Amino acid sequence: MKSTLPSPTIPPIAASSSLRQRWRHLFGSTRTRILLLYALTMLGVVAMAVPIFRILLFAQVDERVRADLREELEEFQSTYEVWDAQNPDTEDALSTFIDDFLAEEVPEDDNFNIIILDGEFYRAKPMPLPEAIGVDSQLMAQWTDLEEPVRAIVSVDNPNIGSIIYKTYILEINNEPEGVFVTAHLSAGERSEALAGVYVFVRVAIVVVLAAFLLAWVASNQILKPVQQLATTAKSINENNLSQRLIVDGTGELAELAETFNTMMNRVQSAFDSQRNFINDASHELRTPLTIIQGHLELMGEDPEEQQETLTIVMDEIDRMGRFVNDLILLAKAERTDFLQLETLDIPTLTEEIFHKAAVLAERNWTLKNLESGTFIGDRQRVTGALINLANNAVQHTQAEATIELGVAVSEKTVCFWVRDTGEGISLADQHRIFDRFARAANSYRRSDGAGLGLAIVKAIVDAHGGRIELTSKVGLGSTFTLCFPLDPSREGRR
Repeated sequence: MKSTLPSPTIPPIAASSSLRQRWRHLFGSTRTRILLLYALTMLGVVAMAVPIFRILLFAQVDERVRADLREELEEFQSTYEVWDAQNPDTEDALSTFIDDFLAEEVPEDDNFNIIILDGEFYRAKPMPLPEAIGVDSQLMAQWTDLEEPVRAIVSVDNPNIGSIIYKTYILEINNEPEGVFVTAHLSAGERSEALAGVYVFVRVAIVVVLAAFLLAWVASNQILKPVQQLATTAKSINENNLSQRLIVDGTGELAELAETFNTMMNRVQSAFDSQRNFINDASHELRTPLTIIQGHLELMGEDPEEQQETLTIVMDEIDRMGRFVNDLILLAKAERTDFLQLETLDIPTLTEEIFHKAAVLAERNWTLKNLESGTFIGDRQRVTGALINLANNAVQHTQAEATIELGVAVSEKTVCFWVRDTGEGISLADQHRIFDRFARAANSYRRSDGAGLGLAIVKAIVDAHGGRIELTSKVGLGSTFTLCFPLDPSREGRR
């Protein structure tokens, strides 16, 4: 008999919490915030545009109505003046003229032509008149009392039917007023049509905003894909995986962001690789003397001479480790802002001091060339150490009969020291890496037991001064190392 297990169910509290997290993530994302801001901005613009659109539309309607009224009045006036000129003394025929005019004239929509004779309402077209301008209205009372024409077009607001716009003309016979012609317009119909247009505009605007929001929501996913890819790539990066890069597609700020991220990751990977290589090389350089010390101490017997020989070897290896550690400390200090102790240095005096110190390193043909006068601002100990390192490097790559030359040249902004030797030289492939830490030339005669930090220290000192280092070398002909320092590092932007 099979037993059926109930399917696991999600607790209501956990489901509610998960739903809240999804909503929080949705509304907390940059994409949603940008699109909501976009939608609210568009709706705000529409909300401000509606009353402006309504005012402009009403103003346009009123202007058109006023033009119609002027046209109606001018047509009546010209017709009346022609009739009056032909019938100067026919007061009784006035009503006949009015009847004929109203019979032939067709007013525009919502326009009313009203005739008042002898202070009483006579006729109007079309009929019946609306209550606001009817026989018993306040406006009709004003018109029946008119004795002088109203020159301007008058607009009267009525809460029930909107504005009433009118213009009048006094009917005169023998310069005596006999009646009033009024052409009036009720704006209720026109404004209703205008409001209908406003409502259509609002509905269309809302639909357009919603459609634009949906399209922007879809398009933003593609636009923000580099940012999403950036987040995914950043999560996948760790000390064991630094090779991830973003795909750069197109131009603009996001493409520039992707390029900047890739450039940053190149620097980070280079720094990690350099650190890893540094640790490996440093451990290797320390492991060798430690192995030598341990091996000799383990094999050391009780013979005093053997013990003395072992002690000499051990002390030599300890000295070598001490020099190596000091070099590492010097390279570490080169990254600090207080690495240099600057002072004003006399160029010929400093050059002679360095030359005399270098000349005792080994038996070589030492020469001092182009001893120029002048001063520059630098660190005496660091500059001396850099040039002594170059001199020691030249000694290690030359034979006893070789020439090593120390020289100096002063220009408008820089002072350049050089160390030239006639040794074995450095291949072009090695010249690109010779200043790296722990770097050694691949195929060169070398009697150095150093760790390959000498030239790295030289470069660190020159960089700290804001200077540059140049190397010219040919295999079998020798090498020339040139160190150029600014006369005043503060003006050259020393780091």
